[in-house]
Amino acid sequence: MLRQVKTENGWVRGIEAADPRITAFKGIPFAAPPTGRNRWRAPQPCESWAGVRDCCRFAPISMQWIPGLGDDIYCREWHVDPEIPMGEDCLYLNVWTNARKSGERLPVLVWFFGGGLQCGYPAEMEFDGERIARRGVVVVTVNYRVGALGFLTHPQISAEQPEAPANFGNLDQQAGLRWVQRNIAAFGGDPGKVTIAGQSAGGGSVMSQVACKANDGLFRYAVVMSAMIFDPYMRREIGRPETLKQAEKKGEDFFAFLGVKSLEEARAMDAVRLQRSYEKYMEKHVPFFTVQDDLFCTGDPIALYRKGECVDVTMMAGNTGDEFLNTIDAKTAPKLKQEAERLFGEDAKTFLSFPETRKVLAGQGCSPVSGIECTVKGVLSDVAKDGRKGYAYCFSPDMPGWDHPGTFHSSDLWFWFETLAKCWRPFTGRHYDLARQMCDYFCNFIRTGDPNGSDLCGQTLPLWEPWSEEKPCTMMFLKDGAAPSAEPLSPFKRFICGRIMDRMRAI
Repeated sequence: MLRQVKTENGWVRGIEAADPRITAFKGIPFAAPPTGRNRWRAPQPCESWAGVRDCCRFAPISMQWIPGLGDDIYCREWHVDPEIPMGEDCLYLNVWTNARKSGERLPVLVWFFGGGLQCGYPAEMEFDGERIARRGVVVVTVNYRVGALGFLTHPQISAEQPEAPANFGNLDQQAGLRWVQRNIAAFGGDPGKVTIAGQSAGGGSVMSQVACKANDGLFRYAVVMSAMIFDPYMRREIGRPETLKQAEKKGEDFFAFLGVKSLEEARAMDAVRLQRSYEKYMEKHVPFFTVQDDLFCTGDPIALYRKGECVDVTMMAGNTGDEFLNTIDAKTAPKLKQEAERLFGEDAKTFLSFPETRKVLAGQGCSPVSGIECTVKGVLSDVAKDGRKGYAYCFSPDMPGWDHPGTFHSSDLWFWFETLAKCWRPFTGRHYDLARQMCDYFCNFIRTGDPNGSDLCGQTLPLWEPWSEEKPCTMMFLKDGAAPSAEPLSPFKRFICGRIMDRMRAI
């Protein structure tokens, strides 16, 4: 087995996974520690080391809230360990491989975790890459800076380093991708066959990397889970970057909150104190996110992908059935007509004529619609017209457990990575069957850019065709397994989708 590998910076020693045919390398440095003068800088080159570096445990997670202290669903699900090591020295990645020797040229998955760009880490138990590696895919999970340490902007930072004034967490991800190009062949991977994937803010990060033309040649395929989020009613796009100047003003406010007057003072502040101050700051202020610096980020990533102003990729994208549903209900009804005119202008009458809307006006319940679904299918419809392929899915099985959570945001992660055995939920055989199918589709896509093919048992998977407006196909992941649906968007959803796309085309 491939237990020791020589990287550009030195030898690393991995550890056998639960399946000893897989080797896991945990905590490989891919950049210098982003501490001291490197705080709020683009990732710097990693120093080399002598001897063999033991890479058998995950490195510290990036600075964030202490996991596992709350009683919310995510603290129950996987943010369970308040004792997990955390630190500013966090630029490490992890590799799982079943290669027996270097140079086998296996396909590669590079995964970015979610967490709103404020929290999350590759050590989350659902991200164990072993089951994917068993299918002949080299898995790389990349840590990156989050929150204030990853996304703060400030005029003094911009003045000091105009070549990289912002988006340090995204630049960490990019540095991880470049490390893969230089090193992954030594782990048995093919640098010419890389797929990037992520969920929630990780999926948004995938979109950001796809929209950065400097990344051309770093990857071929992309998977975006639960991340194309346009609110169909409130004209609010989650993840749409603000300008550098707008973000710099927030940075000045944060420095004032910290009681520092210079970048030098802020860089000298203890990382724990800075993080806990940021948590207090967020109680009354908007967090820091990716910004349009016109260097790494040149505009809204989803809009740039739709227009083809991006790295050329084949994409898989979708949502879970119960996440981020935008609802009009009885509370909305009294002002619905007025709001419709404000939101839709001359199309307000059309909006009010749909059965879904009339039901609300009549006091007969609510009409939820998925802004993610409508955004994904609208974007993929436009992409298909340009001859580019995109595959749409919806994850909507039952999720067991005393909390009756439905298919909540992130619930599909257990299935894509086929890590259900690590979860506390009482999954049964059919859940494991579905997870095996989803992981098979995922790995087929990573290999070829097409999710179709055989499952782990050698049986042909249900046919999943690319999405287009003329020939719609959504792969539905249901309680009894994967089932393709050729159902087009309903007239109501088509209307909502059209409004979202009109706004996107105007960006």
